[in-house]
Amino acid sequence: YVCSTWGNNHFKTFDGDIYQFTGTCEYNFVSDCRESYTEFSVHIQRTLDSNNHPEIQYILLKIKDITVYLKSKLVVVDGQIVKTPYYHSGLVIESNDIYTKIYAKLGLILMWNQQDALMVELDSKFNNHTCGLCGDYNGIPIYNEFIKGGQCYNSITFGNLQKINKPDAICEDPDETQALPSCNGHRDECQRLLTSPAFADCRLRLNLEMYIQACMQDKCACHGSEDAFCLCSTMSEYSRQCSHAGGRPGEWRTQDFC
Repeated sequence: YVCSTWGNNHFKTFDGDIYQFTGTCEYNFVSDCRESYTEFSVHIQRTLDSNNHPEIQYILLKIKDITVYLKSKLVVVDGQIVKTPYYHSGLVIESNDIYTKIYAKLGLILMWNQQDALMVELDSKFNNHTCGLCGDYNGIPIYNEFIKGGQCYNSITFGNLQKINKPDAICEDPDETQALPSCNGHRDECQRLLTSPAFADCRLRLNLEMYIQACMQDKCACHGSEDAFCLCSTMSEYSRQCSHAGGRPGEWRTQDFC
């Protein structure tokens, strides 16, 4: 079971909801939220890169008593910069020019492309025990994330609730009253891209409609400019998730595309 975030501030919870949240503070991405003893927590903070694209600035991972701080091309364990591969009781950290990967024996795998996309896979023993932007992992979409105790939350309210309150942090909460634009004008193009022959093996493995919606939001946000980031990040995520679900995406990148 996988939770991920990618591209233009998209998130997919363990229970399968895909939503958009543009916060730039530090947030609880996913944590073990049992009262007695937290086995792990993953915090993230996004920023805008030089092209004005959102990317993950850092990831802060706690595994029991070990603290791992990740930035692009940098791994810090308990305050010390370390070389990878790094092995420590029940923890393996691998890193190359493209990915940073962490395996924790307690049942967590983290994979980051050192830019916009982060994926966390958790053992089912954490069912119903997590909180954060990834949701509660109870197997039921919407409930306890966007509907809680009879109240409905939109994705921005839900995201703002996950903020880590740091006294010195300078960041604004996204406005909860702002409606996301309707992006239906881009439906045909997104559907065509995501149902191309290269993805034939993915159609039955993933919820296609959710990725079409994410792609439409990307096109909207880019105001039609032919910026590769706008389309390629959701296409890449669809391809990654397809592989993860046992599918074999074909070669969808071309000389002219992504």
